[in-house]
Amino acid sequence: MRLGLVTGYSGPRMQSTLDLILEAERLGYDSVWSGEAYGSDVITFLAYVGARTSKIKLGAGIMQMHARTPAMTAMTAMTLDGLTNGRFIIGLGPSNPQVVEGWHGVPYGRPLQRYREYIAIVRKILAREAPLEFHGQEYQIPYRGPGSTGLGKPLKSILHGRPDIKIYTASISPKGIELAAELADGLLPVWMSPDWYEQLYKPHLEAGFAKAGPSKSRENFDLAPFVTCVLGNDVAKCREPVKASLALYIGGMGARSKNFYNNYVRQFGYEELASRLQDLYLSGRKNEAQAAVPDELVDAVALVGPKERIRDQLARWKSSPINSLLIGTNQPEALRVIAELCL
Repeated sequence: MRLGLVTGYSGPRMQSTLDLILEAERLGYDSVWSGEAYGSDVITFLAYVGARTSKIKLGAGIMQMHARTPAMTAMTAMTLDGLTNGRFIIGLGPSNPQVVEGWHGVPYGRPLQRYREYIAIVRKILAREAPLEFHGQEYQIPYRGPGSTGLGKPLKSILHGRPDIKIYTASISPKGIELAAELADGLLPVWMSPDWYEQLYKPHLEAGFAKAGPSKSRENFDLAPFVTCVLGNDVAKCREPVKASLALYIGGMGARSKNFYNNYVRQFGYEELASRLQDLYLSGRKNEAQAAVPDELVDAVALVGPKERIRDQLARWKSSPINSLLIGTNQPEALRVIAELCL
């Protein structure tokens, strides 16, 4: 099983985060992942990490599609990949309407269609087989619409990048999972349980592979969920930061009418909990929302407690078809325990 480290957003604790990344690299972790919302950007941080490391892969989890044109994403990927001797992994996601329209000031539109066109354009640029032309619903290249000069011409990248840079998507809806299997190299669930694989992931992954044809299968596709790990002797105390995160995502990450994480947990029998957390969180009762998250859900999606308990929890993941675990922790000792148990 491959291991990765999830660092969250970069910020004022940069040095302690870097120390954690260096320890992960020393222990043999395959990748490190960071993201972006409406503060730090993911690429500046990964470029800094790439300059301070030598082996660990650099995963963007995720680059917001609405914030960059597909060409800009391809340019960034080729540049950072070249500077780090082929260690960059593209991770793409649509964020949510509140961020896209409230921060970037562009329409949210149709994320699945954007995914489809975005990935196709990035792959065309990386392949360098011909000057770039694309005529889709979301993107027209060269642009000929309102305000254009009419002078745009198809171009081919002057940089010869690596054509096989991996592309992952962050999708948790059934159609998003299917699209990832069809078009991408991997999938980044923000959290999941190995017990959910058969119900949600397997049928939609197989549908996507069938659309892609014989070149795609479970064997060459990476299902890489983010899995929080909190190591400690007090299990209840270890669960608390996980409960806080779940309450935020299920209850408050998005508008009441458009919260993908809220919809996600409803598929696994948590309809009542999803409604309750949203009611509590959106009314400002965040502590009550955190307290309402059941231990059962924490234990399903995270690794918490002393080493022996984490060893038992890991057995579920090891026996599942999931081949990568991206560990979210700020504890060096947790990294070491996971490495000892998995590598």
